[in-house]
Order: sequence, then C-alpha cells, then structure tokens
Amino acid sequence: MQTIIEKLTENAQLIYRKSIDADAIIAKLQSSGKGKFNAIFPSDSGFTASGRFFKPYVEELAQDIANLSQLETEQQKQALPKVVKKIELLLTTLNQFQVSVKV
Repeated sequence: MQTIIEKLTENAQLIYRKSIDADAIIAKLQSSGKGKFNAIFPSDSGFTASGRFFKPYVEELAQDIANLSQLETEQQKQALPKVVKKIELLLTTLNQFQVSVKV
C-alpha cells in the first residue's frame, strides 16, 4: 500500500503544479470580467471543498492522501477509490482547461 500512496502523492504534486498555472489564468479571466462561475466542480463531485480556483480542491486531495497513510489497511482499501476519483477528476478538468484556454 505504501507504493500506492507514493504514486498518489506524485500525482498530487503534478496536479498542484498544473493548478497553480490554471488558477493564475482563472484570476486573469475573472479580473477582465470573464470566468463567471462559483465553483469548479458541482457539489456532488465527491469534493467537500468548493471554490472558483483549483487550490481548495488540491488541498483537500493532499489531505486525503495524507490521511490514507494514517489508516489501517482495510480502511485504506475503502478510502482509496474516492481519492483516485478525485485525482482523475482534477487531472481531466485541468487538462481540458489547458486545452480550452490555448484555443
């Protein structure tokens, strides 16, 4: 399980780097009157965080990964799918955002 947690951490670091760039672009768009939305993900996305930037979601993911290492093996197995879903959602959304902004 330790290897899995290490891979999750690597993915979270990649997401963090991408989110910094995306948040800067969102800030620029919003300062020019564009990007008028209240949250990146809907309330039923699996995140408890909510915001107009990626940062709160990335922080929640990092906390989830940190919490995984504190759990017993059976609890880790139960929590793992939720963490993987969040990673997938963040990576997909960040990649789509990068593509749409370059157009």
